[in-house]
Amino acid sequence: MSVRPSRRLASLPGYAFAEVDRKVAELKAAGIRVLDFGVGDPQYPTPPPIRQACQAGVDAHAAAGYPSYVGSRRLRERVADWNRRRFGVTLDPDSEICSTIGAKEAVFHLPFALIDPGDVVLLPSPGYPPYRTGTLFAGGEVVHYGLDRANGFLPDLESLPKGILERARILWLNYPNSPTGRIAPAEFFPRAIEFCRRNDIVLASDEAYTEIWFTERPRSFLEFGREGILVFQSMSKRSAMTGYRIGWVCGDSRLVTLFKKLKTNIDSGVPDFVQDAAVAALGDESHVEDARMAYQAKRDMLIQAMRSLGLSVEPPEGTIYIWQQVPDGTDDVEFATRLLAPGIAIAVVPGSWIARPLADGTNPGKGYVRWALCPPIEEVEEACRRLGAARF
Repeated sequence: MSVRPSRRLASLPGYAFAEVDRKVAELKAAGIRVLDFGVGDPQYPTPPPIRQACQAGVDAHAAAGYPSYVGSRRLRERVADWNRRRFGVTLDPDSEICSTIGAKEAVFHLPFALIDPGDVVLLPSPGYPPYRTGTLFAGGEVVHYGLDRANGFLPDLESLPKGILERARILWLNYPNSPTGRIAPAEFFPRAIEFCRRNDIVLASDEAYTEIWFTERPRSFLEFGREGILVFQSMSKRSAMTGYRIGWVCGDSRLVTLFKKLKTNIDSGVPDFVQDAAVAALGDESHVEDARMAYQAKRDMLIQAMRSLGLSVEPPEGTIYIWQQVPDGTDDVEFATRLLAPGIAIAVVPGSWIARPLADGTNPGKGYVRWALCPPIEEVEEACRRLGAARF
């Protein structure tokens, strides 16, 4: 029997971060100590109260029945309470919130609820790969808009062609932005909402990084409206819960209802004990403040080291990433490869791997590399020493 992939699967490139993992594994197998700034996975322990709530939840749900498809009422009420405290918005736990198995699966699956084959989804380049792959698997057409330094890493939405907008169903936005670290200014939000309403496009806002910020406190689109808006949140970066796989979508009740219908046909919900851990995490802000301070210390240390070497880099306003411009005349893949040389052994992600070419053929990620501020501070210090010994 022959085994062949579907055309959709065969058309997809390898996942960029999986490729970074593969290269790091090769070096480690050769006995080289690699400092991994590639994948954005927090490397500090999940705070003890969260772990304890999870452990207690295992006993509390000993019968191990299926969880709610949409999240326990306790979780949804806590999410609503957190949004009220954090953003000053009131959400109905029953009609405007649905739990998700982390943000990635929700991002990937949204197009299955909202688009038909041939519909257009607008998404950023560079940007989170599941925006694109979810669209392609649902039979949609991807149209990228560029994020570049000249425009402050904000989209020029009005430049999108009318013919594209007439077929567009979803606009993906992500602020604080991965990988650029930009926090959108307050005036951007109503402009984006008006644009989407004028063109009858659903505004899908990936807000997974709102709690990691170093300058102004990030805003949520829900502070500016509800109609036609769906917000995606995650516990992964906020509370170092990447392995727990829990998040939520919230916003326009009509969109949440469609998403719930999709979810009941895809999975069986988030385990109850994981939901209990999220309830505990959302009730505490001290560990989030500690994480922000730790990320800022690592950010500042790396920025200083890069600038001392003459590298062009702007400090990120938020997220856990540094979007560093490579030296003139150097390709981003070449620069990342040089950093992986045994004498340096630092893993970063080439920008062109997490960006897609625009209609004019340019790749907005070309000429940049992404550093994830995830290794412990001791490894950041070691990375600064290794950079100092390198020649660029």
